[in-house]
Amino acid sequence: MANNNPIGVFDSGIGGISIWKEIHQLLPNENSIYLADSINAPYGQKSKQEIIDLCFKNTELLIKKGCKLIVVACNTATTNAIKQLRNNYSTPFIGIEPAIKPAALNSKTKSIGILATKGTLSSKLFHNTSELYSENIKIIEQVGFGLVELIESGNINSEEMTNLLTKYLTPMIKENIDHLVLGCSHYPFLIPKLEKILPKNISIIDSGKAVAKQVESILSIQNTFSSDKSSINEFYTNSTTDVIRTILNNDYPISKLDF
Repeated sequence: MANNNPIGVFDSGIGGISIWKEIHQLLPNENSIYLADSINAPYGQKSKQEIIDLCFKNTELLIKKGCKLIVVACNTATTNAIKQLRNNYSTPFIGIEPAIKPAALNSKTKSIGILATKGTLSSKLFHNTSELYSENIKIIEQVGFGLVELIESGNINSEEMTNLLTKYLTPMIKENIDHLVLGCSHYPFLIPKLEKILPKNISIIDSGKAVAKQVESILSIQNTFSSDKSSINEFYTNSTTDVIRTILNNDYPISKLDF
């Protein structure tokens, strides 16, 4: 049965727009609501309980707006709170976690790098996933201290960003990685800069397309695709709208909302 209610997407800021874009590209007729909880970014430096509380707050708002499915477009939020969300709400949830599996299975050098937040790398879910695919694979983990803050403030192309990325990636390059897994939804915005720093043989992997395919799968199983011929896409932030407008090229309405 057709369901024209929106797909809800939330993240600790603008990073999840990288996930939203993949969903919108695959399912252009689906309505959507995006929440950028920028005032609380980054989640990766917060305690597990703080992360859970923020996820519940975002979920409540999206449910009130009638969302039929919610995408937790944040690695830290997924690894720390997705279980609690699924236990407390009947709405389907789709999370995002670092794509360790394809990197490990396709690595020829048997060495892969993971750039993620502290909250993701220290989570139980991440370590469980890592252990599943780390046999005979060397995994070099790096917390991306300061990266989310620079992205949220619109300083993606700053010298400070370049210096931080060079500092974080150099040890991985020395360890002969051939895959770099992006473990934060903000990080796909850094791919052009990453490609300038990394050798050509290193593949960059993010989870956006896989999440979009999972959304499509859930809608298919539940038979809840939209019957609309076009979509309404709303964006909300609890901080300044300047950066999110730039990311979206002013193509969509953006509202500031206290949440």
